Amino acid sequence: MIDFKVAEDKCIECGLCKEDCPVGIINLTPKASIAKEKERNCMKCQHCLAICPTAAISILGKNPEDSVSCKAEMPSAQAMSNHIKTRRSVRKFKDENLDQKLIQELMETASHAPTGHNDNAVLFSLIDNIEDIIIFREAVYNAIKKTSAEGKLPKKYSMLASFQKLWEKAGVDIIFRNAPHMLIATAPAKDASPKMDSLITLTYFEFAANANQVATLWNGMITWVIEEIDPTLRNLIGIPQDHSIGYTMIFGKAGVKYARGIQSDGLHLNKINLKN
Repeated sequence: MIDFKVAEDKCIECGLCKEDCPVGIINLTPKASIAKEKERNCMKCQHCLAICPTAAISILGKNPEDSVSCKAEMPSAQAMSNHIKTRRSVRKFKDENLDQKLIQELMETASHAPTGHNDNAVLFSLIDNIEDIIIFREAVYNAIKKTSAEGKLPKKYSMLASFQKLWEKAGVDIIFRNAPHMLIATAPAKDASPKMDSLITLTYFEFAANANQVATLWNGMITWVIEEIDPTLRNLIGIPQDHSIGYTMIFGKAGVKYARGIQSDGLHLNKINLKN
């Protein structure tokens, strides 16, 4: 059941929901309706709810009054461009936890990211406090040390052994950068595009985080350790075995402040022209 409902006193029979339905299952009789036998074809995209100018449609138990209005405050084109161009990978973090409500808000914002086939199944595995990340950090470094001592560390990850020794001897944390928080995005392997869905969702998280002065770093090294060096770390942090890992991000308050964005090395473009 998709629980498609139309408030008849609000419906103006404009037909926009029918025209915009990606799978063409909405009928006008004259009010909008969906035949029971066609409900299984619904993509659950909520376009009908979003496009209705009078907020007459609800679906999947979601009411239009609970949605953000497209008339709400939006960043200007220039503001969005500046936001993208000044994004930096931060490798110095303050030794303090972020507000829990802020972290929750950032994740909820990121949950609006698009997914293949509208699967909407990206799972965030979150470490939201310094105490837990200290425990996980030790587990990661110990996994690297053990694998290296056994001669099983892949050559392409040999630098991780150097980073582990630096951590053990000098307390220099190259892998986690002393960040207080960590987020890993995963999705069921059976989904249409689990890795891409996870990466897109993490990107949305980063945009929201940076807009709230939260520093971020895409962290491939933690991802490598979990995926290829010690998969038992999945169990430690509760990542389902049937999930594909998209990527890991560490985040927190920045311990450094940049004055400007960098300058791109240039756009790489393959302009397609098939009409000639």
